[in-house]
Amino acid sequence: MAIKTGTTDLDSARRARLADALVQAGRGDRSAFAAVYQATSAKLFGVCLRIFPDRNEAEDVLQDAYLTIWNKAASFERGRASPISWLVAVTRNRAIDRLRAKKKTVAASLDEAAEVADNVPLADAQIISDDDNRTLHDCINALETRDAHFIQRAFIGGSTYADLAKTEGEPLGTVKSRIRRALIKLRGCMEGAA
Repeated sequence: MAIKTGTTDLDSARRARLADALVQAGRGDRSAFAAVYQATSAKLFGVCLRIFPDRNEAEDVLQDAYLTIWNKAASFERGRASPISWLVAVTRNRAIDRLRAKKKTVAASLDEAAEVADNVPLADAQIISDDDNRTLHDCINALETRDAHFIQRAFIGGSTYADLAKTEGEPLGTVKSRIRRALIKLRGCMEGAA
């Protein structure tokens, strides 16, 4: 029975040291925070691993948790909870927040990306003022006929790259590359005219 009492006294002493270190960390004491980390990182990593079995994700969550602990250590109240319970709660909450955020991110199929219209403002709305209108059209007309056609359809006519690929019978990647190169030439021409 003396062993039990010794163990309880030892646990109480550890709990008190951890609580002291948390309070000191709340005041900005980095060495106290290091002591908190040293005493609790294995246990808190276990909490993270239970929620995120992937070791890399669990490590990321643990890092987030310790950042939160550093930022919120001043809010730790000795009489309200044991220090380890408070630390586990903070870590668990960070892990659950991350898990929820991860579930909200739903990736669409790559095939669906071809059907999404380019929501960037039309090129003519960005670069045309009344004075530059003629210069722009001169620069477009200076492009190869096919490139000029793609630029006019995509940026003045509002066609999506996918629509152009379909109506022109070209692969989507080819249309995108051709328009990109044409835009670079167009920009060079406009800058040269300015």
